[in-house]
Amino acid sequence: MPSSPSHSSRRFLNDRLDWNLLRTYLVIGQEGSMSRAAARLHITQSAVSQALKRLEEQLDCVLIVRSGRRFDLTETGEEVLRIAADIYGDVSRLGTVLESRHDDVVGKVRILMISGIQSVYYDEFLADFHESHPNVELEVEVMGSSDIISSLLQKTATVGVGLCRQRQPRLEQRVLFRERYGYFCGQRHRLFGQENLTLEQLAAEHFVSFTSDQLGGNLSPLTLFRDQQGFTGKIVASSTSFEEIHRLICAGFGIGCLPVHLVRRDVEQGLLWRLPPEEGVADLDIQLLWNREQKMTQAETVFLDSFQHLLGKHEQVL
Repeated sequence: MPSSPSHSSRRFLNDRLDWNLLRTYLVIGQEGSMSRAAARLHITQSAVSQALKRLEEQLDCVLIVRSGRRFDLTETGEEVLRIAADIYGDVSRLGTVLESRHDDVVGKVRILMISGIQSVYYDEFLADFHESHPNVELEVEVMGSSDIISSLLQKTATVGVGLCRQRQPRLEQRVLFRERYGYFCGQRHRLFGQENLTLEQLAAEHFVSFTSDQLGGNLSPLTLFRDQQGFTGKIVASSTSFEEIHRLICAGFGIGCLPVHLVRRDVEQGLLWRLPPEEGVADLDIQLLWNREQKMTQAETVFLDSFQHLLGKHEQVL
């Protein structure tokens, strides 16, 4: 069934009306002068007149009646001016709505992390990310670095935060921060509180060890250090968890390596005792890891991009 003329006219206006012409007409009506409208719009007076002419042609009606340098709005012109004012009032409110609205990014981000991560700027990043994207759900799981790498290779998580000493061809990695590991013992250990100890005096001590503290593992520098020093003590307890290693050392099972910055307060409070070497055993990089071949959702992409932006700013500071 063919459209009626009035329907066709309305459809033409909806689809083809140049809203810039309507804005020019609004300024003409507000200023009451072609020259002042031109000055406000930073265009020539001729351009203003041409815009008015094209709008009248599109609307197929006369909007302004000229009388010398003055002009008056027709009855239709008055109505169009009111409509234009309403339209641009709504447009001006659009910015406020967009600024105050909640973020539209939704979805889940799965993060795999080793235990014991402490980073002020990472905590601040999470707070800022949640504030900017409150509808993104985070699922955080703690596991060992080797399991994190395996999961990322299988594309079952968005990102990982852990140790990755051997570069994986399909994984991207960026350093988040560096941890220095040192030897410690707990209050119940016979070396607790002893000053001026030497490495030789640690040689026969039993160890509490991270599971990945073995040749080929992500904490293999700790193993290499023991081997180079000729330590003969046995590994009497092990775990993938920082909290459990910390617990076992405090309980006196043996000496063990812990990230220095994580246990500084425990040393100050007398729960742990720092052992030689004073300069530490090894420096290890905690890395942000992700699979470059994984197809990510919008939420995952926004999270990863924001995380990398954080790392870029941190690198600049360093």
